[in-house]
Amino acid sequence: MTSVLDPRVTPARGDVAAAHLEGTVRAERFIKGVTRRCSTGIAALCARPDNEAERQTELIFGEDFTVYDEALGWAWGQAARDGYVGYVRSDALASADVQPTHRVSARITFAFPRPNVKAPPCLTLPYLTALSVTGEEGAFQKTAEGYFVPRIHLSPLNESLAADPVAAALRFLGVPYLWGGRTAMGLDCSGLVQTALAAVGIAAPRDTDMQEAALGEARPVDAQDLQRGDLVFWKGHVGWIADECWLLHANAHHMEVALEPLGDAVARLNAQGLPLRAVRRL
Repeated sequence: MTSVLDPRVTPARGDVAAAHLEGTVRAERFIKGVTRRCSTGIAALCARPDNEAERQTELIFGEDFTVYDEALGWAWGQAARDGYVGYVRSDALASADVQPTHRVSARITFAFPRPNVKAPPCLTLPYLTALSVTGEEGAFQKTAEGYFVPRIHLSPLNESLAADPVAAALRFLGVPYLWGGRTAMGLDCSGLVQTALAAVGIAAPRDTDMQEAALGEARPVDAQDLQRGDLVFWKGHVGWIADECWLLHANAHHMEVALEPLGDAVARLNAQGLPLRAVRRL
């Protein structure tokens, strides 16, 4: 398992840290933190408070984020979904005062200011976005924020959105590769795995090494024994076995989510000094 002191999931800096870490880490002050909620469709969680900083992962609308420090338009804290720590633009966060009732079941949808598809959309809402529905008007459901979302694109919060995680991942076929991404606007290999598992109610950590350590049962690294739904890992990369010898993965070689013969991927990565190193069966 990932160490509790892994900086990716440990809200601690030299000047400030989460109150629950007092006695475990050194910091000038310890803060309980304030829970806020992502109020824009997609918000980058960055390594530094800088618009040009590396995108580590993303928050999507409705996801909670505990803020421990805030300065110069940036909030530093920890994402509730997977514990990832980083910086988010302060204007992408709002108070967390409503409880979600539904999720977006379409690959992507829009929130409108009124129940009319001709209205200019207010937000782009990714797959799995959690919303609090307060009413209906025609073909739309109204959210607590006053937005209108197509009813056909929403499902009750407790409803599974896919028959299995591979089926969920296949919905993203052809989506562009984006480092740190986890939506249909762009995603990376571990983002695809995390999102597909969330669709069937399975929580997963964010990065490939964390997923390798936390998910499933270890299986022999033997291409003859693979089955649909197995996760295959290289150093820094992960993909789904979609069917027999086909690998489904978001990758920078194709710059998209692609189906690729597993043998081709293994040979290409071997040539880069990256042998297949683990198989996990859920």
